[in-house]
Amino acid sequence: MTNCSEKTILHDNVTVGENGTLRFAGVDTAAMAKKYGTPLYLMDADLIRTRVALYQNEMKAAFGGESRPLFAGKAFCTKAIYRIMAECGMSVDLVSPGELFTARSAGFPMERAFFHGNNKTDADIATALDSGVGCFVSDSREELLALDRIAGERGVCQKILLRVTPGIDPHTFAAVTTGKVDSKFGSPIATGAALDLTKLALSLPHINLVGFHCHIGSQIFDVLPFVDAADVMLRFTAAVRDATGFVAGVLNLGGGFGVRYTESDPEFDYAAAIHTLAAAVKRDAEALGLPLPTVLMEPGRSIVADAGMTLYTVGTVKEIPGFRTYVSVDGGMPDNPRYALYRSVYTVVNATHADRAPDRAVTVAGRCCESGDLIAEGARVATPERGDLVAVLVTGAYNYSMASNYNRIPRPPVVFLSKGKDALAVRRESYEDLVRNDL
Repeated sequence: MTNCSEKTILHDNVTVGENGTLRFAGVDTAAMAKKYGTPLYLMDADLIRTRVALYQNEMKAAFGGESRPLFAGKAFCTKAIYRIMAECGMSVDLVSPGELFTARSAGFPMERAFFHGNNKTDADIATALDSGVGCFVSDSREELLALDRIAGERGVCQKILLRVTPGIDPHTFAAVTTGKVDSKFGSPIATGAALDLTKLALSLPHINLVGFHCHIGSQIFDVLPFVDAADVMLRFTAAVRDATGFVAGVLNLGGGFGVRYTESDPEFDYAAAIHTLAAAVKRDAEALGLPLPTVLMEPGRSIVADAGMTLYTVGTVKEIPGFRTYVSVDGGMPDNPRYALYRSVYTVVNATHADRAPDRAVTVAGRCCESGDLIAEGARVATPERGDLVAVLVTGAYNYSMASNYNRIPRPPVVFLSKGKDALAVRRESYEDLVRNDL
């Protein structure tokens, strides 16, 4: 619990201790670095549980019925996170057999799992069916035919949502925009393809279509694109009813609410957004003569992003007069590829001297043999020296999930923090781990 007298940095779970070092989730980062080494991923388990409860409570209050959130596991996928989701009574969405295996290994109940993917192989489909996945989110004609065949071989009728694209552009970065007509995901409503696919699904004997799914993008700070998407999806639901007689009982509006990575990002009220969205869904359903559907949402980033922090140790501080100062750390793009991929902006703090003013603009560089191996450019930090700890905030989403072994660098450990205590959730990879599958 954060002491209200402590100075916070960006989020309430990031504070400055009495000794001047950075604290995260009530724990001293220097102590964590000493115990586990760096690079190091830290995760605030208490914040994760709080955010899960917020989504669950607000969706139940706003939509009623069986409406609920599903945790988007692609944002952060470990056995530890699925144990938390199981304890909290959450459902989850899984996008690969690897995520499915991770969830099953943690004992997560597969009947609460939704299985995504725009190109499920026959082996993927068989694995998910044999695992007892509750619902498929189907993406194409080929998948529907394959799923019907493979489910038929097992004598089951598989529940599905059909993924469609509503043609909404939320004006986020192109790589995280998925709801436009031109997308590798789903089938567009505007071209008639979604209706054709719906008719196919309804004709297949081993497919039980229960509703529709869409996802318009990520890191969105405005609820209005979601309201627009819901309007399009409900109008599509009404068009399907008029054309086929089928009334979808489930509407999955995906995820995408934004998270503050820097002080320049706006605050976002998740509860207010959920209630605004619910009011629009209720209004549109009534106007179209539709029963209120069970509404699902798929938060990922907004549950785990600000619950994460990455710690590094400074090695080289290299000033190029007239150009910039490079601060090189013992991690980089293998543990955080998002800057190299998206130019994602982060808040960086000298964790050793968090009480000092950020007096120097630096480029935080990784250790890889790669010019693009950067974590931040123009970041203002208290002047660092070799051996100082550097903290990169809000790294709980898509950092560990996207980590690699580029340059044969082992991936860092993951430590969960709760009520002032630390618990190792993922061991640091060893060099032996790197060659384990080599022959």
